Amino acid sequence: MSGSDWGNLAAFEKYGRMVDNMGDYSMISYNEAVSETYTTHKHASHTMLLARDPRVLWDLYQARAAILMQMRFDGVIGFPGGLVDPGENPVEAANREMVEEIGLDLKKHSITKDNHIVSYFNDKKSLVLHFFGLEVTLEEFCAIELQNLQAPDYGSETLGILRPPLYTMGDNYRGLPAFLSNSFAGNARDELLLGLEHFKTHTAEEIQVAVVAERQHAATHPNHAGLTNLDS
Repeated sequence: MSGSDWGNLAAFEKYGRMVDNMGDYSMISYNEAVSETYTTHKHASHTMLLARDPRVLWDLYQARAAILMQMRFDGVIGFPGGLVDPGENPVEAANREMVEEIGLDLKKHSITKDNHIVSYFNDKKSLVLHFFGLEVTLEEFCAIELQNLQAPDYGSETLGILRPPLYTMGDNYRGLPAFLSNSFAGNARDELLLGLEHFKTHTAEEIQVAVVAERQHAATHPNHAGLTNLDS
């Protein structure tokens, strides 16, 4: 198969193109996002699963929280989720995708409108993104991580899960700033940072310090730093 062959992915290929930057995304309210204004647009739902973690690692760094992200089939990092199917609303799609991609047991945990964090509109792709946040206990989080191996889409749409490090190490780069230098799906990088502030694991100032540290490292080590699809 050549690089231009997409098979049954052809209809959805444009939504995953690695050409986004932050200026392509405008925040809109959930009610606006599901209004008639955007009924002809494609929608997608993604969810941050989070558990607070009080540990101090190596007697140095506060773990703060465990967050579930995944290595996607297209080689970039994102949150569990995907496109909203015809006849679904964004909440229903978020729950379905969490079952398919991480094996979430909806009898124990499910997403509601109250879990909504933010919606975005990308005019270039005619795409509306809905981002939700679901908090569980650390014990529940670990069980969900293990269940991920049995998820229907494991090994196809999702190629593994990972926890972002939420601390910054002594060189002011390793840890969260280094993680931010990876390539992310769509605006998942921005969603991660917004989620950290939403759940109050970090202050806005702490998040900005990590962002600046990543940018400074990229500027001084251009051949080493990863390039994200959100760099302007």
